[in-house]
Amino acid sequence: MKRKVIPMKIYDTPHKLNDYLDTHFTCDCGKEHYASLKTVSIGKDALETIPQIVNDLGFKSLYLISDAITYDIAGKRTMEILEAAGIKAKMVTLTHTGFDEATVGELVINMPLDCDVVIAVGTGSINDMTRFFSHRMGRPFFTVATAAPMDGFASSIAAINVNNLKTTYDAQTPVAIIGDTEILKGAPYRMIAAGLGDLLGKYTCLCDWKIAKLINDEHYCTTLVELVENCIQGVLADADKAASRDPEVLGNIMEGLVLTGVAMSLYGNSRPASGCEHHMSHYWEMMFEQAGKRAVPHGTQVSVGTVLILKLVEALKAMDIDFNAAREAAKAYDQAAWEEAIHAAYGPAAPGVIEMEAKAKKNETNARLARIDSMEQNWDGILALLNELPSSETVMDLLRSLNSPCTPAEIEVDEAMLKNTFLYCKEVRARYTILQMVWDLGLLDQLSDQVIKSL
Repeated sequence: MKRKVIPMKIYDTPHKLNDYLDTHFTCDCGKEHYASLKTVSIGKDALETIPQIVNDLGFKSLYLISDAITYDIAGKRTMEILEAAGIKAKMVTLTHTGFDEATVGELVINMPLDCDVVIAVGTGSINDMTRFFSHRMGRPFFTVATAAPMDGFASSIAAINVNNLKTTYDAQTPVAIIGDTEILKGAPYRMIAAGLGDLLGKYTCLCDWKIAKLINDEHYCTTLVELVENCIQGVLADADKAASRDPEVLGNIMEGLVLTGVAMSLYGNSRPASGCEHHMSHYWEMMFEQAGKRAVPHGTQVSVGTVLILKLVEALKAMDIDFNAAREAAKAYDQAAWEEAIHAAYGPAAPGVIEMEAKAKKNETNARLARIDSMEQNWDGILALLNELPSSETVMDLLRSLNSPCTPAEIEVDEAMLKNTFLYCKEVRARYTILQMVWDLGLLDQLSDQVIKSL
């Protein structure tokens, strides 16, 4: 008979990362929170802890996934450690790294039939693909990080390309995450800066959630918001030391990124750590993929997106909002014209976007009018939330101190793509954000022009 799990009350104040792992919590928000991640090993020589973790969790046959680069960085050494410990393991070094349907096929073909755990050796796309693949195959997975450029380590979702559209799928949280600071400190500096950039994006994404609570009465968890905010403040306090590749600072950055991923797992989706700045990044990744170009790291894109959203907020705060004009704009919405624009902006990915909107109906006129009414009633509260955000110049100064891009031109986003980004990247997800709010007000076209001219 399965033993009943009795949840404990979630902590009133933010705790250390390990205190949130593999524990059921009740919460004042009304949800029961649980992150299935069982162990995190971050520090010097953390790679050496893999055999103990494997044995403690009872796994017998490991399937490791890398690409040619991550194999040299950590895959070869991981296999040596496992072989020395007498643990059965097979490594596949991917030849197709488009991280789409073809990659899934390559992983299926190479998987040992007795595999009981899959290990991602790498970061970003390898991590996402392994998360998705292992979930579909019914196996748990580990992550061995080769860099810390993003917050997706501990999330329970995966973003992969299907039918030319960057799509988020339900997947699973890893059972273990290993971050060896001797490996992390050797990552390209752009990857280190990208990790900090992804953390910067939490400012705007949490503001998105707070605004969605005010306007749409969306479900909201104060405890998780405070957990993520505390994490951002702690890690960014030492951001200036990252340039020297201080192992302790890099370990703290990775732990912060893992913690924000744990927050996503605790909540059950990416709301605590992903907002309109991420939607910009997802749109750019799709456009670069369609053009056959390699995008800069996800966290770098997120940091540039954060700057753009902050500039948009600054332009919005300078406006005297005409809610009646917003209502007229809502009544003038033309679905056919919108679909035509989506085809132009998304190319082969357009059908998926149009299908998503058909289900979400977030642009539908009556719903938009109701949101405008709610905005008018709560505008003082909305402005108060927007005023809590850092200035765009503050964030740009930090990025410049890290020698990291902070403008679209620096990541090869031209003005035409940038305009489409402002107008249409909100369609990547059916989620209420600052961009959707500015669109609801009928101001997105005008204010985005102001931002673009200011760059």
